Amino acid sequence: MRRPTPRRAAPLIAMAVLALLLGAVVAAVAQVEVKSSAGAVTRSRLPNGLTVLVRENPAAPVVGISVMVQMGTRWETRENAGISNLLQLMVVRGTTSLNGIQIVETADRLGGSIEAIGAADFSEISGTALSRYWKEILGLVADVAINPSIPEPTFQAVRDFLVRQIRNRGEKPYDVALDTLHARIFTPHPYAWDAIGLKESLERIDRPALVAHYLRHYVPGAMVVAVSGKVKAAEVLAEAERLFGALRTGPVPVPTSARSPAPAATRDVLVVPGAQSQILMGALAPRMTDPDHAAVKVMGTVLGGGMAGRLFSELRDKQGLAYTTATQYPSRVDPGAFVAQLGTAPENTAKAAAALAQELERIQREPVTVEELQVAKAYVLGNLAMDRRTNARQVWYLASYEVAGVGYEFLDRYIAQVRQVTATDVQRVAREYLSPIRTVIVQPSN
Repeated sequence: MRRPTPRRAAPLIAMAVLALLLGAVVAAVAQVEVKSSAGAVTRSRLPNGLTVLVRENPAAPVVGISVMVQMGTRWETRENAGISNLLQLMVVRGTTSLNGIQIVETADRLGGSIEAIGAADFSEISGTALSRYWKEILGLVADVAINPSIPEPTFQAVRDFLVRQIRNRGEKPYDVALDTLHARIFTPHPYAWDAIGLKESLERIDRPALVAHYLRHYVPGAMVVAVSGKVKAAEVLAEAERLFGALRTGPVPVPTSARSPAPAATRDVLVVPGAQSQILMGALAPRMTDPDHAAVKVMGTVLGGGMAGRLFSELRDKQGLAYTTATQYPSRVDPGAFVAQLGTAPENTAKAAAALAQELERIQREPVTVEELQVAKAYVLGNLAMDRRTNARQVWYLASYEVAGVGYEFLDRYIAQVRQVTATDVQRVAREYLSPIRTVIVQPSN
């Protein structure tokens, strides 16, 4: 066999070295590929503790990226309520190499966008771009996550903006009703306030406190990087190792230790100028890992699942007592809240409140019909499927479940549990979680 000439040997050697480097990176992590409703997903853990999730989607023209952090309302106190969301708004407003405008313009040139939010159970930096630019958008998201500059003048402007937003919430009837109900259901647990925070708390947060919050939470063991799109898992993993591998380590932050109060019947009537009265009724509901979680989701959909829900058909269509009706039961790591709500004409406030209470009592007293159960389960699963159509939403689900500690496989378990819910289950959880009930009514005048 003829020996290669030096000119031909160079690229062969380079390819061999590249293969060894990629092999070393892959060997340095624990890597598992699992088939799920999300498709083939590879889970890897870098040596510093950061988790990387990759979903290969060869047909997708756009890549979605999420950097999810164990930071949010659950880790706050009344002294710093809103600090997580404030920090997230700041990280996209400048790094050590780019200012806020340059960050947005860079994402735009890649055919996508970048944003950051703080929520109850996590905080996220998300990015999208054309699939061929996946390395560039991953690099931009990493720069925002690892090298925020948090400039003082911008910090003061953003903090003042959020304080104004909180003040504006106090002038919106629905926001006042929801904030009051959550305070009743959750206090002293941090879920008692919206992720935007509390006015008095935000006003005393300074830049050093924000930097300390960042250093506490942005540690590899508390972070997940998820990528979905036209990518190769091995290549994404190598790039993630290059970008995040040197991230300083630290202890994983522990959430605030506080329990919600015991269920109780309360009633608040508040006056906020507006065109409608807002009536909200709610109670403490099971956490996402509770065996009753799926059944409460189905129950909420029987009541408030769009135009097919009882609240819409009974209170709006038949009785003409509501402009809007809905229920909400967000999935939470700690026990959350189930809320039934309607907006009505001020002169119908008393009658509408009695009718809403009657519907909450009826679902405890009477089993749902076979048709109602089938429609509700189809509605829950159909909305879930519709919400996961894009890579941006796929990575949100992958990362949020991973940060919550249940793993992205939780979604498959949840889907199976929804399918198994019976009419007996719905009536049982209605009796358990809809009594006693807390009521908040916000009306234009007395």
